[in-house]
Amino acid sequence: MSEQQDAFVRALVEEGRYPSASAVVQQGLELLRAQTERDAAELAALRAFFDGRASGPSEDSAAARAATQDLVARKRRTHGL
Repeated sequence: MSEQQDAFVRALVEEGRYPSASAVVQQGLELLRAQTERDAAELAALRAFFDGRASGPSEDSAAARAATQDLVARKRRTHGL
């Protein structure tokens, strides 16, 4: 752990936001786990989308563009962008 990270952890504990350094690390690991699972689910959805496109019937370029824009819009809403 870097000095900056250590100072940050100590500050969180001193402010009473966490009972111990271990609790800070646990929370960080939980956030990392959740982010990793979200990323994996998003990647799986994108792969399924593109696999479906590759093996499914062909669409004209306007319909394909609209479907892709819809997917991007849904992802942006999901992530608050």
